[in-house]
Amino acid sequence: MSFDTAKYPTLALAVDPPELRLLPQDRLPQLCKELRQYLLDCVSVSSGHFASGLGVIELTVALHYVYNTPFDNVIWDVGHQAYPHKILTGRREAISKIRQKEGLHPFPCREESQYDVLSVGHSSTSISAGLGMAVAAEREGKGRRTVCVIGDGAITAGMAFEAMNHAGEIDTDMLVILNDNEMSISENVGGLNNYLVKLLSSKCYATLRDNGKKVFEGLPPIKELLKRTEEHLKGMVIPGTLFEELGFNYIGPIEGHDLAMLMSTLKKMRVLKGPQLLHIMTQKGKGYTPAELDPISWHAVPKFNLQAGALPKSKGGPPTYAKIFGDWLCETAAKDDRLMAITPAMCEGSGMVRFSREYPQQYFDVAIAEQHAVTFAAGLAIGGYKPVVAIYSTFLQRAYDQLIHDVAIQKLPVLFAIDRAGLVGADGQTHQGAFDLSFMRCIPNMVIMAPSDENECRQMLHTGYLHHAPVAVRYPRGSGTGVELQSLQVFPIGKAIVRRTGEKIAILSFGALLPQAQQVADKLNATLVDMRFIKPLDEELLLDMAASHQLLVTLEENAISGGAGSGVNELLMAKRKLLPILNIGLPDKFVSQGEQDEIRSEYGLDAAGIQRQIETWWEFYNHDK
Repeated sequence: MSFDTAKYPTLALAVDPPELRLLPQDRLPQLCKELRQYLLDCVSVSSGHFASGLGVIELTVALHYVYNTPFDNVIWDVGHQAYPHKILTGRREAISKIRQKEGLHPFPCREESQYDVLSVGHSSTSISAGLGMAVAAEREGKGRRTVCVIGDGAITAGMAFEAMNHAGEIDTDMLVILNDNEMSISENVGGLNNYLVKLLSSKCYATLRDNGKKVFEGLPPIKELLKRTEEHLKGMVIPGTLFEELGFNYIGPIEGHDLAMLMSTLKKMRVLKGPQLLHIMTQKGKGYTPAELDPISWHAVPKFNLQAGALPKSKGGPPTYAKIFGDWLCETAAKDDRLMAITPAMCEGSGMVRFSREYPQQYFDVAIAEQHAVTFAAGLAIGGYKPVVAIYSTFLQRAYDQLIHDVAIQKLPVLFAIDRAGLVGADGQTHQGAFDLSFMRCIPNMVIMAPSDENECRQMLHTGYLHHAPVAVRYPRGSGTGVELQSLQVFPIGKAIVRRTGEKIAILSFGALLPQAQQVADKLNATLVDMRFIKPLDEELLLDMAASHQLLVTLEENAISGGAGSGVNELLMAKRKLLPILNIGLPDKFVSQGEQDEIRSEYGLDAAGIQRQIETWWEFYNHDK
């Protein structure tokens, strides 16, 4: 969509932060109003992360107005909330192409803009990186300031506390802004969230600490500033907060949509020495009633009708893999009360809402704490229970040490239901599930499965649940193929199945690309094998395929490097079977955003691309002979 200067006259003057800082301060409320409306207009036609950005409009304007960006460093944790930041930093017209192929990155990205100080996508990294930048700035000696914006969900992760503990110890100048909207993606849970609630409702009255008094000198009386709720006042006057124990000068909480308050507070805090923490209260979805009332549903949205205020209804069709998983959980829990389901703050995305309601005593949301989720599951397994960890492929990367040390070495029966494996699409390079087969395949004691459809997914979950060792079932984002769901049965471990018998060429398909492989096999009269297991491989069948075919083709939606195809290569080399092998998968690069089908086509993972690669190789091989 083109930018309408008549509709957004003030926003038109704020092309970038230097232009923004030329505006008189009394024009900023109007700028916020136009920025919020522009965000509404853009995301409703482009899709994307939505409610988080609406909640930080005033904060974004205040930060770029008070701080000398990009000289000063402003770091956004996760980046769901960075759309207003992108609009104000020279990417206003491009925002309608965000998350699309060759469009703006869905999160802050250093390659995209000098204002994106840190490339992000996962949570809780801002304070660690910000502390490093603050130390570098201190040694540089040019007065560069560092600000980290982190949400109340992201701050629950251990990495955030590790960074704050370090920051307090070395006493470096930096500001952490805790954006408290009582939401991350799913509703916040855990001891820290409960602590913040207690902080806001405490009846302990005391004097403000000295630095707090200096910050608020000249401001109207505290009671008038914080009259929004009694809890805000109580939070202001507690001197011994958790953050202060970590070495931070804690100020707040203050109203995060009060632009004048934010501006005045930030100006005063900018010159303070040492680590500072400003606690602001915001509303996720601010300014758009449907998003205010249901911030979870409006966290990330497809294209929608802005005036109607409703998200488009599902068009029906086959169930998603997340739903298949959620229904399997409920079906299994109904027969086995030893099942314990664990999620690191992704209840909705992982299809666990129904389970969390029907089996609350067997459901654990551990907040954004993937490492803890895995070791917690290990403890449950030691205690005789059957833990199931529902986790996205990209987030499992954060718990790799725990997967090896706390589960695999001890050969504990933990089932990992790995969602969003393979190409995820619009969330881009930080979220593509491109590496899980590679980083799990080398771990001893692991069993790894990849279903080719939703029925296979159910059977593999059932098989893994009953297996007495660590098991991973990796399945894609999106819907299944529409096959009929059958009663649960246990697959023999490490056994593949031949779907089609052909000649000369054997296609070994690992996972959800089987429909594309089927089309190619039919056209080339090739043998098609649904491998099912990445580890252990079906050695007997593979050796038979090697003996009866002239070319083996491995197919996977994972990095070729170290992936399932590499496992086939290693096996045949170990068995001294010299045979041409073509490995088809994702290349040695980070895959950017775009629709799943677009990316598959770009990298030759659609039917046409698979056929083209096989025919090219076959022609070269026969010509060379």
